[in-house]
Amino acid sequence: MEQMLRNLWSRLTAWLHSPERSEQADQATRKAKDTVRDLRDSDAARKAEAAMRDLRNSETARNLESAARDFGRELRDGEVGRKAKAALRDLKDSDAGRKAKDALRELGNKPRD
Repeated sequence: MEQMLRNLWSRLTAWLHSPERSEQADQATRKAKDTVRDLRDSDAARKAEAAMRDLRNSETARNLESAARDFGRELRDGEVGRKAKAALRDLKDSDAGRKAKDALRELGNKPRD
């Protein structure tokens, strides 16, 4: 069994290092590069790029951007944001928050192995 495995291994490594294998790999690489180049240069790719550009520059995209900004502002400055800030402040000032800070400080001061 060991002899069979050694024989198989030597044949495999010989094939991997063979000039034929190298030529096959080069051909496969060239074909893949050509395919990607053809895809990039195709009419469908140009149309997709134009559609993305139009979408990015559209009124809908600007409205969506504005809505996202307004939502973030409302979340930050609105009642939800104020409640979240108050809850974080309470946690920070609580006994559990102080204990967590102390534990983190202790971990930071421990010598590293």
